[in-house]
Amino acid sequence: MFGLKRRKTEMPTPDEALPGRTDRQMRVAEAHTVLGKPLNGPWPAGIETAIFGLGCFWGAERKFWQQPGVYSTAVGYLGGYTPNPTYEEVCTGGTGHNEVVLVAFDPRQISYGQLLKVFFENHDPTQGMRQGGDIGTQYRSGIYTLNETQKAEAEAARATYDAALRAKGFAPITTEVLTAGPFYYAEDYHQQYLDKNPQGYCGLGGTGVACQIGTGVTAG
Repeated sequence: MFGLKRRKTEMPTPDEALPGRTDRQMRVAEAHTVLGKPLNGPWPAGIETAIFGLGCFWGAERKFWQQPGVYSTAVGYLGGYTPNPTYEEVCTGGTGHNEVVLVAFDPRQISYGQLLKVFFENHDPTQGMRQGGDIGTQYRSGIYTLNETQKAEAEAARATYDAALRAKGFAPITTEVLTAGPFYYAEDYHQQYLDKNPQGYCGLGGTGVACQIGTGVTAG
């Protein structure tokens, strides 16, 4: 029992990770059940993408699809070693992956900084490998950047919010900011889960500390 708990809250090494598979397993639906847009690229001209992990991806995805200017969202796995993982494998802690949300957005309507504000204010980024009662490496706080501009903005936002949290007595922030590796789409039943199951579980909750970033949008 202790070994399993320890495994689920500590990242495996590449040698320890589950082997996964070379072929793609997950079917990707043609359209978002709420927004009606594709879940997969190529995206229309002007649409950019961002990737965030902030606990169970069911509630996290809903929070992002509710934002004006978001074109589409999808949930998946990123940040680990196992190729084409399944949900069951991710939950063992043996893949190293995080549960993440891919956000396709129009920067003329919502900026990356505004998405960072949504990210930070809707979970507790000081809890390490968990969010509340959800425990494991797949529930860690993470921002997975797709270019150097996103990386610089994410690191600056993390520092700003860390200072705000510490001023309110919170522990140091544990959010990882990493260059995004392969994004693996989660199983179809996870996509827009809380639209398909309105009474479904959502453990998302913030600290109550405002994030003083993300006030502007890109000029169109």
